[in-house]
Amino acid sequence: MSDSFELNVELREDMGKGASRRLRRLEDKIPGIIYGGGKKPQPISINHPEIIKHLEEEAFYSHILTLKVGSKSEKVILKDLQRHPFKPKVTHADFMRVKATEKLHTSVPLHFLNEDGCPGKKAGGIISHAITSVEVACLPKDLPEFLEVDLGALELDQVVHLSDIQLPKGVEIVELTHGEDHDQAIVTIHKGRAAKSADDEAGEEAAE
Repeated sequence: MSDSFELNVELREDMGKGASRRLRRLEDKIPGIIYGGGKKPQPISINHPEIIKHLEEEAFYSHILTLKVGSKSEKVILKDLQRHPFKPKVTHADFMRVKATEKLHTSVPLHFLNEDGCPGKKAGGIISHAITSVEVACLPKDLPEFLEVDLGALELDQVVHLSDIQLPKGVEIVELTHGEDHDQAIVTIHKGRAAKSADDEAGEEAAE
């Protein structure tokens, strides 16, 4: 991964809802927590404008991040994010520590390629995406920013499954580790209602 994300955080001692509200309102910071990696959970505070800036980049959600805590740093992934129900604000963030020698489980986005040029789309098909991200398991060094799904050869009434995704070395899709019956569909393409109606009418006319 070519991109690198660093986030400056501070250790947080004041706990509770009141302290969190003061943090957000008076200091424009949000509460967060770092956990995992065989260490105790560590409450932190994060500068709100700084994390908002990072969240504008898709890669931030699926990269190994560096949290700068004073003179120390922690390697983490973003595990959970709570947002205000109607304001463009983050209210809490959870980060999980990662170890170079331990596999991690996290979600990565799917990038769909060559949709508009596929045969099924040219024939009037409508593409439906069942999912737009998948959970993967891999060592931190192998974590992909995203996974590509090439739809360039997609025909009408064809289905693309999880097992059709080309995976980088060292990466596996967690759902597929549970057996073949978990090989769920991720993309389908079928004719729209208008196109079907036109075909039906043409068929009826030809039969007369």
